[in-house]
Amino acid sequence: MDLEGYARKLLERFSESKVREMLIERIMEIKDFDRGKAEKWADSVILEVKNAYSKTLPILSYYRTGVKMGEFGVGSRGIGDFYVHRKIGEMISKSVKAELSSADLDDAGVVKVGDLYISVSVDGIHSRLSEFPFIAGFHVTRACMRDVMVMGAKPIAVFSDIHIADDGDVSKIFDHIAGILAVCELMNVPLVSGSTLRIGGDMVIGERMTGAVGCIGISKCITPRKNAKDGDVILLTEGAGGGTIATTAIYYGMHEVVDETINIDFLRACNAIIESGLVERIHSMSDVTNGGIRGDAEEIAYVSKKALVFDYEKCRKIVNPKVLKMLEELEIDFMGVSIDSLMVICDEETAKDVKKVVRSVGVRIEEVGWVEKGEGAYIVEGGVKKPLKPRFRESAYTPIKKVVGEDVPEDLNEMMRKIDKAVEEAIRKKENVVRRLKKP
Repeated sequence: MDLEGYARKLLERFSESKVREMLIERIMEIKDFDRGKAEKWADSVILEVKNAYSKTLPILSYYRTGVKMGEFGVGSRGIGDFYVHRKIGEMISKSVKAELSSADLDDAGVVKVGDLYISVSVDGIHSRLSEFPFIAGFHVTRACMRDVMVMGAKPIAVFSDIHIADDGDVSKIFDHIAGILAVCELMNVPLVSGSTLRIGGDMVIGERMTGAVGCIGISKCITPRKNAKDGDVILLTEGAGGGTIATTAIYYGMHEVVDETINIDFLRACNAIIESGLVERIHSMSDVTNGGIRGDAEEIAYVSKKALVFDYEKCRKIVNPKVLKMLEELEIDFMGVSIDSLMVICDEETAKDVKKVVRSVGVRIEEVGWVEKGEGAYIVEGGVKKPLKPRFRESAYTPIKKVVGEDVPEDLNEMMRKIDKAVEEAIRKKENVVRRLKKP
């Protein structure tokens, strides 16, 4: 629980004395303090909040859109989330240039040093895996390593950032790191650095854990999304999911499916491709994560300025059977959720060699579609070709997500306009600070 945010919001609506009593009650409830200690905490919280917001400076304030993260779907791998990430890309494109950045909609960024490309990626742990630190660490490490490897890069180092709220058990740190190290050892990549902090210091009480894991890789060529070419075929490896599918299984009480996600098939397939030298012949590689095939296909089509076409039944058959059974029983669209397949886009001759190499390490891979002239993404089902679009949010894969729903807000365009304004204001603030600090 965020005591600072709670107090700040309540002080806008109630008297200080009432807020004090409400804080005391919440603190005693969560921290198991006696009233005397809870009173001291409440008084300190109120004092800090009043002091922090009693004055303002331009550097401390930010433009308020009135648009909340949840209502715009940020982090929910759909239309709203993609819009925000494109805006981040726009901001980055106006700053120091890289070979590849968020503006290119790849999950890893790339800089070039001499003849080497250095790929960098960072992924946040799944927000619903807070009480399951080992698999949270396992899946986020696998994810960031994937992001680097689909760029054609060999991973050389991993770093982590762990944040646990004030009441979280210290053992979460070690269980989480064990999950990270499991992937690192299997791939012979060292965990080299990191940070361990509390969420919000003393101001956030409870047991929630969050954080991120990053990976650095090197290569002599890259395989970005924008390189997909007309006439290419699309290959997918078997997808058993990662953090998202594990979350679905846990919160629907289907825990046996979690085990299906504990594998490094994707990394083995990528590594086999890299070691074989086929990377130089592949146009694009990606992982099916951001809103599933629906989301990734839309982004690849957008940056490559090509049309991607998928065969529905072939895509369906490449999903791990136990995972697919669970998704269909729960009426979750497998094309709108992260299944963690490796997507390879290349010419037909190269595709034959890719399939041979990937299958040699025991990983299923099939041709599921093609690239053609045009724009957008399409699905062929029952002989009928129709547009394949991301929803406002990825497929609702937990009970609470089904309640929240996937409907597009009626005021979406107005929210986008406000977000555009926030981007302009943020850029203006950055430019003002840069100008000031550049002065001799």
